[in-house]
Amino acid sequence: MLSFFTLTTGCTYDEYLPEEEPVIVDTVSFADDILPIFNEGCNTPSCHNTGGVAPDLSPGVAYNALIDGGFINVSSPDESELLEWMRGNRRFDMPLDGPNQEWNATVLAWIKQGALNN
Repeated sequence: MLSFFTLTTGCTYDEYLPEEEPVIVDTVSFADDILPIFNEGCNTPSCHNTGGVAPDLSPGVAYNALIDGGFINVSSPDESELLEWMRGNRRFDMPLDGPNQEWNATVLAWIKQGALNN
């Protein structure tokens, strides 16, 4: 009886839940907060820059490329195409080294704040 009790109560396992994106409450600026994300992880040769894969996330055209290309959904921010890619919910992880929770939270906050060109 003691062996049964030890075996059934002594074995545990850790349940690993996916990390949740942090919540950003500060005002997010496209120029100061979003473009640096793109420049570090997206706007690279043969990726999302001029002559690369759409959308072009080069500093001078990124905002219009996102808005005009339908990558942003201000009425349902969580369903924005940009976020779907960044969260790894499409064919490839974007950025290629995998989702970045902090970047995703910043982009989500920016979209929730109206996706302004600020």
